[in-house]
Amino acid sequence: MTTATMTATTAPARRVGPVAALTQTATLAWRSLVQIKHNPWELIDLGIQPIMFLLLFTYVFGGAISGSTGDYLQFALPGLLVQNALFYTLSTAVGLNTDITKGVFDRLRSLPIARTAPLSGRVVADTIKQAWAFALLVGFGMILGFRVETSVLGVLGALALLVVVVLAMSWMSVLIGLRAANPEKVQMFAFSIMMPLTFTSSALVDPRTFPGWLRAWADLNPVTHLADAIRGLLIGGEVAAPALVALTWSAGFVVVFAPLAVRAFRGRA
Repeated sequence: MTTATMTATTAPARRVGPVAALTQTATLAWRSLVQIKHNPWELIDLGIQPIMFLLLFTYVFGGAISGSTGDYLQFALPGLLVQNALFYTLSTAVGLNTDITKGVFDRLRSLPIARTAPLSGRVVADTIKQAWAFALLVGFGMILGFRVETSVLGVLGALALLVVVVLAMSWMSVLIGLRAANPEKVQMFAFSIMMPLTFTSSALVDPRTFPGWLRAWADLNPVTHLADAIRGLLIGGEVAAPALVALTWSAGFVVVFAPLAVRAFRGRA
């Protein structure tokens, strides 16, 4: 091997500017979204689980929890929107892990692109899909009797807040997807985190019914504050305080998990 060849091989990659990184992120996000054209059932899959949960919780537990299914539907649907959005981050983790195990990311690493672009592209694409799941669940809930008691701006605000917070929390799932050995372990690890996180919050029940030690955790739980803010935007109630806490948690998730995810991605080279 000649000196010139060795120099070309070992030369560090050109640093990518922030504008180029954003463009590359958008390109890779589009790569994930355009796959829906070849697999439209993916959008339907986004609605099956949340609708199933909505029906089960409303008609199996609603009467026992709230006294009537109608009252419980009005309370629980905003929380189910949050639960569904967080559960869908599991798909982000599984998708990343599948791309890695199939060698897709090996090809992306060989390109002169920002190291964050493959990760952020997947996160952005899956977050956009959340808008579809949000609309589907709210629409189906309205068929069952749910009523928005605020305004169209409240609905749009709820969607915007949900997308921002879930986008930030997705970095935790991204890290799991990069660290796990295979997609099956991704589901096991991520589900064991997301399930207790959502069920020990105000998403589905009033935390005032919890034992003292569990209520103390629920008051800190970021899912509680997100669910309360979404509920306030859709049916009325306090919004500013819980939304601020949820956004603060979101900033923390990005600061902690995004750098760890990028480092894990580089480490799999």
